[in-house]
Amino acid sequence: MQTAETYLELVRERGKQGLPRERVYRQLFNPDLYLMAYGKIYRNAGAMTHGVTDETPDGMGLPKIDAIIEALRYERYHWLPARRTYIPKQNGSKRPLGLPVWSDKLVQEVIRLILQAYYEPQFSPHSHGFRPQRSCATALREI
Repeated sequence: MQTAETYLELVRERGKQGLPRERVYRQLFNPDLYLMAYGKIYRNAGAMTHGVTDETPDGMGLPKIDAIIEALRYERYHWLPARRTYIPKQNGSKRPLGLPVWSDKLVQEVIRLILQAYYEPQFSPHSHGFRPQRSCATALREI
């Protein structure tokens, strides 16, 4: 298997050239991508909040990653429903918030890494919404 950085760079190059991306599902079997994803989402302040199960990042390790990969490999991975909670808004009403299980967050982050590496080079350089290292401030600076 390739390292996560090598694979994502290859995907980025294919995205720049507009070439089709094939066999993406197979890359979900790469443990390096899970370790990279873990490093990105573990720092989040809300990472310790549990979903419908008590699973948190503290119980994560290579055996757990291997179990997720095996379930994906044999198409036995099941997404669990998100725990619904309501948080107050400034006007006094409440808005719903879904809290997924930690393993689901991890698999989602791996998929996001792959898709972002492919599609990011194809986006317009003038687009600033919901993109890495871009914001309203960078849009105003460009103007």
